[in-house]
Amino acid sequence: MKKIFALIAFSFLFISCSDDDIIEEPGIAPIVYTSGTADFTTYVSVGNSLTAGYSDNALFREGQENSMPVMLASNFSLAGGGDFKVPFMADNLGGLTLGGSPLAGFGNRLFLSFTTGSPTPTPVSGAGTTEVSAPLTGPFNNMGVPGAKSYHLGFAGYGNVQLLPNANPYFIRMATSPTTTILADVLSQNPTFFTLWIGNNDVLGYATSGGAGVDHNITGNLNPATYGSSDITNTNTFASVYNSILQTMTASPSVSGGVVANIPDVTTIPYFKTVPHNPVPLDAATAALVNGAYAQYNGGIQQYLAGSAITPEEAALRTISFSASATNAVVIIDEDLTPLPGLPNYRQATANDLLVLPSRSFIGTLANPNNPTSINGVAVPLADQWVLTPQEQESVATAITGYNQIIATLAAQYNLALVDANSYLTTVAASGITLQDGSRVTATYATGGAFSLDGVHPSPRGYSLLSNLFIEQINAKYGSNLPGVNPLDFKGLYIN
Repeated sequence: MKKIFALIAFSFLFISCSDDDIIEEPGIAPIVYTSGTADFTTYVSVGNSLTAGYSDNALFREGQENSMPVMLASNFSLAGGGDFKVPFMADNLGGLTLGGSPLAGFGNRLFLSFTTGSPTPTPVSGAGTTEVSAPLTGPFNNMGVPGAKSYHLGFAGYGNVQLLPNANPYFIRMATSPTTTILADVLSQNPTFFTLWIGNNDVLGYATSGGAGVDHNITGNLNPATYGSSDITNTNTFASVYNSILQTMTASPSVSGGVVANIPDVTTIPYFKTVPHNPVPLDAATAALVNGAYAQYNGGIQQYLAGSAITPEEAALRTISFSASATNAVVIIDEDLTPLPGLPNYRQATANDLLVLPSRSFIGTLANPNNPTSINGVAVPLADQWVLTPQEQESVATAITGYNQIIATLAAQYNLALVDANSYLTTVAASGITLQDGSRVTATYATGGAFSLDGVHPSPRGYSLLSNLFIEQINAKYGSNLPGVNPLDFKGLYIN
C-alpha cells in the first residue's frame, strides 16, 4: 500500500489589499472603490458546500480557488478587504483519506470522459492525498463546510475525528480544536463582515435521496440530535437555529454588516431535470412480454376498483402498460399509494415525477445478472431513492418556503443584506442568463454552463454569477460600489 505522507504545512490564499483603492487607466478618470458603511477588513464566509467551492461531486483545490467567497474577497480587496485564508485540499482530485486509506463516500471529482463513445461523467483517476487526520492550522476565512446543515454550525465535536461518522471530515481538517464549533471558529477571527448561506442541506438530502428520509414538519420532531442525514429539518427548529446564528454573529462588536442568502428550489437543478420519466425503449415483442408479466397486477387493481377501494383516477395511475415505443415510463414504487392487501404499491412514473440523476445509469441494468428479464425500471420497479414523487416534492416545497420566510424576516430584523438565490436560480433554470458576449448560461446538464457534473453544485461560471448577485445586494445595502466579476473569465465546466 502506498505511503501517504502527512501534510506538514497548510496551503492558503492571500488576497492583499489596502484601504479604498484607486483603479487608473490612461485617459480615463480613475475609479475609486469604496466599502460604504461596511468594513471588509476581515471577511469570513459561513456556509456549506456552496460556500466551500464544491463542484463536480467533490471538493478540490481548483474548485476552492474559484469559490464564490474567493471572488467576493477579491472584490473586497478593492475597498479595504484583508487577507482571505482558505483550507485548501491537498490536490485537484478531491478524494479524502483516513489513516492513509480512502474514506468511503468521498471520492474523486468527475470529468467528462469521451472514451465510451458518448460523453460520460467519470471520476478522475488517481489516489487522493488529502488526509483527514492531519489538521491544518486555522482558523480560516472560508468557513464553508460541505455537508453542514444549519444546526451543525453550533455542534461541538463536529470537527472531532474520534466522532466519525457523526463528525464532518472537512471540518476536522480546518477546526482549531476537536471540541470547537464552526461558529466559534468564525467568531474567533473578529470578523468585520460576513456572508451566510446555510440551510440548503436541511432539505437537499431529503430531495436527493428521493424522499427516503423523514419530513420532520410532518412528525413535529424538534430535536436535530435525532435527525438522519436525509431528513427535513423542522421549520421551527430551523427558525430557532438560524436566529441564534444571526444573533451571535451580529452581537460581535467587530461586525459592521453581512449578507445572507435564501434557499433555492432544489427541484429546479439538473439533478432532478436530466433523466426523463419515460426513457425505456421497447420493441413490440418485448412490450407484449412485459405487459403479460404485469397482467395479474393490473387485474388486481381492477378488482379493488370494482370494490370501491380506490378511485378510478388511482386505478388508472396504477395500471401498468408498455408499448412498442422509445418513450415508455419506468415502473416505480410509490409508498403514498393506497395500501391494497396482496398488491404492491407499483405505478408507472409520470411527467410530475422527478427521477434523480444517478438513475440514468441504473435504469436498464439487471437486478439479477443471471436473469435477463430482471430489468431495473421495467420488470423490477425503481425503489424510493430513485424518484421524488409529487407528494415528496410538496414536502420539499413546504420546507423551502418556510425557511425562506424565516431568512427574510431575520435578515430584516438584524439589518442585513438579503440575496434571493431562490428566484435567481429559478430564472437560470427557466430561461437562462445572457452574458456580455451574448452567450447564455442555463441549467442544462453538462452543457449549460451554470452547473457542474454532479447536477447540484455550480460550475466556476455559475459561482461567478452568484458572486455578482451577492455584490449587487451588498452595494445596495451598504453603499459600496464594488464592480463584481466577469463570468466570461470563469469556466463553464472543469476539464480533466
